[in-house]
Formats: sequence, structure tokens, C-alpha cells
Amino acid sequence: MSTDAPTYAVGVQPLTIEAVLDLATGRAHVALDDDPACRARIEAAAAFLARKLAENAHIYGVTTGVGDSVTTRVRAEHAEDFSIHLMRFHGCGLGEILSETQAAAVLAVRLASLSRGHCGVRVQVLERLCQLLNLRILPRIPSIGSVGASGDLTPLSYVAALLVGEREASVRGEVLPAAQALAEMGLAPVKLSAKESLSLMNGTSVMTALACIAYDRSRRLARWVAALTAMGSDVLQGNPAHFDARLFELKPHPGQAAVARWIREDIEYDPAHPGTPARLQDRYSIRCVPHIVGVLVDSQPWLRTWIETEINSVNDNPIVDAEAGVILHGGNFYGGHVGFAMDCLKTAVANLADLLDRQMQLLCDKGTNAGLPVNLVGVQGDEAAVHHGFKAMAISASSIAAEACKLTMPASVFSRSTECHNQDKVPMATIAARDCLKILDLAEMAASIVTLAMCQAVDLRAGENCHRRSQALHASVRGQVPMITQDRRMDVDIAAVLSLAHAGQLAIGEVDVP
Repeated sequence: MSTDAPTYAVGVQPLTIEAVLDLATGRAHVALDDDPACRARIEAAAAFLARKLAENAHIYGVTTGVGDSVTTRVRAEHAEDFSIHLMRFHGCGLGEILSETQAAAVLAVRLASLSRGHCGVRVQVLERLCQLLNLRILPRIPSIGSVGASGDLTPLSYVAALLVGEREASVRGEVLPAAQALAEMGLAPVKLSAKESLSLMNGTSVMTALACIAYDRSRRLARWVAALTAMGSDVLQGNPAHFDARLFELKPHPGQAAVARWIREDIEYDPAHPGTPARLQDRYSIRCVPHIVGVLVDSQPWLRTWIETEINSVNDNPIVDAEAGVILHGGNFYGGHVGFAMDCLKTAVANLADLLDRQMQLLCDKGTNAGLPVNLVGVQGDEAAVHHGFKAMAISASSIAAEACKLTMPASVFSRSTECHNQDKVPMATIAARDCLKILDLAEMAASIVTLAMCQAVDLRAGENCHRRSQALHASVRGQVPMITQDRRMDVDIAAVLSLAHAGQLAIGEVDVP
């Protein structure tokens, strides 16, 4: 990381989605705010909890068992052992391990919550979390095992395990035993106090971290689809007047208008010289793109509000109010808002995957592609009969769209009563966030296929009637992938476009809406 990278302080100022992503990708450092009032609040909560423990007060997860075992009393002298065993028995996560970026986002989001000073976690624990994030010593977190309340108990247990030197860590791509990773950086394992394990685990930080990543990717996908639509309007000899600003002043959804503006600028639309389109009205998968993609763009302001509220909330149980001298038992660990946000976002994203499949079919079908060769075959003459161009790519796009749409079933409606019916209504929010990321993976694959097809169409048109977005996007792709002049494998071409997109090197235009 660069020595002049920014530092985000947690504890006073809220973290934005962008701050979480900067920390997740290593573009920024994190530190516990040195504001005296902030640190005093954190220390006061930990001290108050210690006093209540000394009094053998009735505190959930400290002097009681957890979940349905709340009726079991835990003696004060066993509280620290209880805390470590809470982490250990939740070591049953399964499935794909979160990426280093995702795991770092989890640490950032958990820090934002715990540093508010109402969880009973000591300053030294928060400072150690900051060190781990800055040094990129990251927990290996399995993706499966959370029902979204009580928070992300099982996946977050892997954060607690790393602190105490158990399980495994990722260190810049290398997997090491956690104790070894700490030792190599000169760090001793942390001895967790009573409730600290519960505070680390009993929150919404995995689902929220994944939601931050999904939100960011969805914004870029929206712009990518708008750019592809501009190319489609060019190569299919579409009617540019479909994107006239006057239309969107009369149905003034801001996101919808922004998408129309992107396309309008990309095709260099001049209402005084609209040209002569092949059809008076384009098919919906071109004409209605502002209305389709606009749903996603218009959802983003409220998605941001909900996600950022969750990032900066105190979302474990119980909550310590040292100033008032009370411990509050409640359900702030419930991830319903994140679950609903991700169920909505994944539907909007899947609609884009479906739209891309429709655009692919327009390009390949001789009845809809305005005179382009069937399947965009790049060979002329008798030899063309033995080549198939983008025929299989169109099938792949349809397969991708179907899989994306299949995953849109709302996860939150699949609540299961579990843990001896204590957790009898749960939001499955982490599943919703994982679904959303999977649908984004699929939609980006579809966008890569359509990008290649659009570039092929630009070549077949010899660039005629191709405006600035078609030219720029074509140039960025052709720097890596040549035109299809005869049948060849194209999986490597798709991978190349995906790589360009993820590196921010695909000329899709700026995402200039909130």
C-alpha cells in the first residue's frame, strides 16, 4: 500500500460504502479515532461490563448461555472460558471461502460497528483489528452457515478465531495457520474478555460487507449495459430519438433519465438531425433500456442509505449503555434490511442479464439485425457456410440469463425456525447477499459476451454510423481480442473482457450518478 494512502478513522465519523471498499481493496488504512470522547466511551462500556460481571449480574452471553440456552447460568469465573468456547463451537462454516477483498470488507464493517462504543469491546481489541486489516492478515471465512440472525455468528467466528490465533489466515494470497501469520508479523494472540467473542460474532457485518461490494458492482454494470445499448443503437441502425431528453422529462424518474442521458451522449444524439433509422420504433431491448436499467439506478439512493445505516449501526446483543448504567437486550443483530435490499438488488441485476440476452439475440438473428450476417459470421463467400460466428455465444448468453433469473427467489421468505426454536424467524440476509454477487457474476459474463458481439458488429459495419461509445469500447476490446474472422474458441475472449472490466480498463463511460 502506498505511504500516502488515506486513513479512515472509525469510532466517530461514519464509514461510507466507498470507504469500506477502499479498505477492502487495500487502497486505504484504518485507525481507531484518537478522539478522547470516542475512546472514553469504548473504555467505559468495557469497564461497566467488567463491573457487572464482578457483581455476577444477569447478562446474556456473559453470565448466561446463548440462544435457547439463555436459561443456563454461567458463573463469573467461567465467563472468559465461555467466550472462547462460543467462538470454537461456531467453527462449522462451509462452502467457498470469501475472497481477501471480501474478508477485508468484513473487518472494516465490523470495526465500524464495534467502535461506536456500545459493545463492551476493549480498545486494544479494536486496535488489533485495525492492525490486521492494515497488514492484510485476513480471516479465512467460509461463505455458508449464516441465517442472518443472530447476525452472522458462524462466519464472524472466523474473525474472533484469527484474533486468538486459531484456524487459518490469508496473507497476500498465502494461506497460513492463524498463529503463524500473527507470529510472522510480531503479533501475539489476543486473550478475549467476557462478551468480546460474542460482540465480534453477533452482528450483521458479513452480509453488509458483501452488500457494499454488490452495490458497487451493480453501479458499474448499469453503466456498462447503457454503453452496450448505445453500441446496439449504432450497429442495428436504431432510432436515436428514443433517448431524447424530452421523453424523460415527462416521466421524470432520475435514474431512468440518467441512463437515457448516458446513451444519448454515447451516440452523440442531435435532436435537430435525428437521422433515418431502419425502423421507426426499435424493439424494447433497445428502446426501453432507460426504463429497465433505470429501475436499478433509481434504487441505488435508498440502497445506499440502508447499507450505510447498517455499516455504522450497533448491531449486536446485548448492547452496553455505560452512561445510563444499563445493559439493553434486544435484536439489533437482525439483518432484515440488508436481506430485503439484496433481494431487491438481485432482481434488478437479473433483469439486466435477461436484457443482455435479448440484445444478443437481436444481433445474431438475421430477421432483427438490420442486415448483419447471421450469427455475426465474419467470413464471406462460400466458406461462410462452415463457420458459425456467435451462434454458441448466443446459447451461452441464454443459459446465463436463465441461471441469473432462477436465483432471484427472495431469500428472506425462506426463514427457518432453528436453534431449538429460539431463532424462530430469521432473514437469510447473507444468503441474499451471496445470491446477489452470484447474479452479478453471471450478468458480467453476459455483458462480456454482448461486448464481444457488439465489437464484431462494429467491424462488420466497418465502423459506419458508429459514434464515440462504439469507437471507444471497440478500441479497448480490440487491444486484447481480435475480430472473429473464423471459428475459434471464445472462452478466453470472454475472460479477457471480464478482466478489462474488473480492472476498470473497459471504456464504458463514467458512472456519474449517486
